[in-house]
Amino acid sequence: MFNYVKIAVAVPKLKVADCVYNKKEILNTIAKAADKKVKILAFPELSITAYTCADLFFQSPLLVSAEKNLAEIAEDTKELDMLILIGVPVLADNQTFNCAALLHKGKILGLVPKTLLPNYSEFYEERWFSSADDLISEEISFAGQVVPIGGDLLFTAEKIPYLKVGVEICEDLWGPIPPSCYLSLYGATVILNPSASNELAAKPDYRHQLVAQQSSRCLSAYAYASAGVGESTQDTVFSGHSLIYENGVLLGESESFCRDNQLICADVDLELLVSERRKHTTFMSQLTKPDAQKFYREIKFDMCVGELGEFLRPITAKPFTPKDDASLSKRCRDIFMIQTAGLARRMEHVHAKTLVIGISGGLDSTLALLVCVKACDYLGVSRDHVLGITMPGFGTTDRTYQNALTLMKSLGVSMREISIRDAAIQHFKDIGHDPAIHDITYENTQARERTQILMDISNQTGGIVVGTGDLSELALGWATYNGDHMSMYGVNAGIPKTLVRVLVNWVANTGELDRKASEILLDVLDTPVSPELLPPDENGNINQKTEDLVGPYELHDFFLYQIIRFGFSPGKVLFLAEQAFGDAYPREILLKWLKNFYHRFFMQQFKRSCLPDGPKVGALCLSPRSDWRMPTDASNRIWMDEVEKL
Repeated sequence: MFNYVKIAVAVPKLKVADCVYNKKEILNTIAKAADKKVKILAFPELSITAYTCADLFFQSPLLVSAEKNLAEIAEDTKELDMLILIGVPVLADNQTFNCAALLHKGKILGLVPKTLLPNYSEFYEERWFSSADDLISEEISFAGQVVPIGGDLLFTAEKIPYLKVGVEICEDLWGPIPPSCYLSLYGATVILNPSASNELAAKPDYRHQLVAQQSSRCLSAYAYASAGVGESTQDTVFSGHSLIYENGVLLGESESFCRDNQLICADVDLELLVSERRKHTTFMSQLTKPDAQKFYREIKFDMCVGELGEFLRPITAKPFTPKDDASLSKRCRDIFMIQTAGLARRMEHVHAKTLVIGISGGLDSTLALLVCVKACDYLGVSRDHVLGITMPGFGTTDRTYQNALTLMKSLGVSMREISIRDAAIQHFKDIGHDPAIHDITYENTQARERTQILMDISNQTGGIVVGTGDLSELALGWATYNGDHMSMYGVNAGIPKTLVRVLVNWVANTGELDRKASEILLDVLDTPVSPELLPPDENGNINQKTEDLVGPYELHDFFLYQIIRFGFSPGKVLFLAEQAFGDAYPREILLKWLKNFYHRFFMQQFKRSCLPDGPKVGALCLSPRSDWRMPTDASNRIWMDEVEKL
């Protein structure tokens, strides 16, 4: 199942000190989890007794009942191939420990005691419990079984790749160096935290930050199961606010103060986590420090992969674009300023008198022009330092031509118009090419002529050529080598096509431009993406639509993200695309363009190996000086073979 594992956090209805009642609610929740194909299930801290028993933890009947009912839960779940964490008080070495018991197929795999015991404000845990550091024994007899006990336990599923589970309890996470830091360094990809975090004003936000940051820092999945409204409200109130994060991304969250049992499920991508760890070379470097040298006992269990059931994981069709408007606006502003600052620094460094840019009336050159204008504003120099050049050719339509001219006028930049028709026709004569043959020579002649014009005018005016090509075009090699492929600074090189569209739309709606300029931007967004290298149709409309030739950019950007960001296989990429796009594209269409992506990506690496400078703006970049180094003559056989089988 592509290395997904379904994990869940449960918030059962509990009664304080009523282990029999709590057992029934726990078993009911386990049954619901089994129906949903959950493989790992975490209950809150001390869930067998409830957390707020206070001095009742000194009472032998409570401790005996907790042990007895846990044994009965183990017996009742011996047919389930599910790893179940239940909070339970445990007597050992003349002390009581606040433990997490991990059960699988009726066996108690281990008991993990809490390490950091809060004894401040409303918490008095040192009154009842001892820290894991005070433990003497390595195994004890508990609930009729001989069970490993300690904070040094890691639980490994032998038959499921990458699945290793670590446990820390509530306050352990709130300390300066949580145990999960070390657990993850020693292989834990999933961290379970049974917690009893009482509710305070603004605490949910902090809880989110804490769990999100720890899952990011540990490059792990983090399941935080917190005690609910059944706890005592004598001095504190518990809301059951539980969370599932994966590498800083929220996958699931409970409803606070819910009076019913809750089960929050999510499918965790173990392969994604391992991929991130392989890339982050500083992750394992911490183990060279003496204080990180620890010994963990590995507890193996024979969980099988099984069915995934309903896929419970948010998969967006636009992975480069935030969903909510507030995040989107901030992201756009950040990206635009990265582009602007990068270009401004280059302009200062080379003492450029002009920013020379080819303006086609298309999407990419429009964004690059906006960046040029913003760079001049940023440096406090006149916008006439931007020299926009429109170079109509055989495929230029009146719509894009007029948009290019009008936009440059409204932005107040310097303008020139240079037709490339005569130069291209002369070149055809020089090389003996029939201009009636509209092949790749016909197309690339125009692209290279435009680049020559830009380069020469930049020399003439003491400027630099600003590149307009984007990340999606670089991935597909949809650029003319030594034509639009080349510039002196490529401001769009780190931005995929789907995000270029979002950025232009954002600028159009910020209110910083006049009405005419904003209208032009909106029309550019409505214009089909095209290199305009073939003559228009009989009605004067664009006759060469890029997405008809190479495929929809929304698909290619999705493929790019999954393949390069995480290294996923073709089968997994197809599976995710089916989840993300639903019925928008039939399977055979997805496969067609996926195959095309792999073909073009490998064949066009030579263009990426000699990219001009340009700013990285996101987590993914194809510059050979940044994220992607690949031999230009590497074979794509392994990937293409798998696509063919699909």
